[in-house]
Amino acid sequence: MREHFVALFLDARKRVAGFYVVATGGAASCPVAAREVFQGAILAGALSLVVAHNHPSGSVEPSAEDRALTRQLSNDGTLLGIPVLDHLIIAGDEFYSFRDKGELSLA
Repeated sequence: MREHFVALFLDARKRVAGFYVVATGGAASCPVAAREVFQGAILAGALSLVVAHNHPSGSVEPSAEDRALTRQLSNDGTLLGIPVLDHLIIAGDEFYSFRDKGELSLA
């Protein structure tokens, strides 16, 4: 299995207006550039976004890199006026929501 990082682009009513597979990695990591996330959001006319990736390991626990990327994307989204509403990690039939865990809040 491989790790995939996707962005869901939301409209003014927070409905999915489009999505983009930002990166596909290996079994243990997936390099993601904020530039690619927000380029797609701008081209789609997104007013906000949700990002998500899977953990092939089966654990939904975020890594230090997952937390750092979430902070960076949140900060970048604030600067661009395209807030990141959540970052989800999916493994099997479980998921981890940075918003639900209080690790991501709207500025």
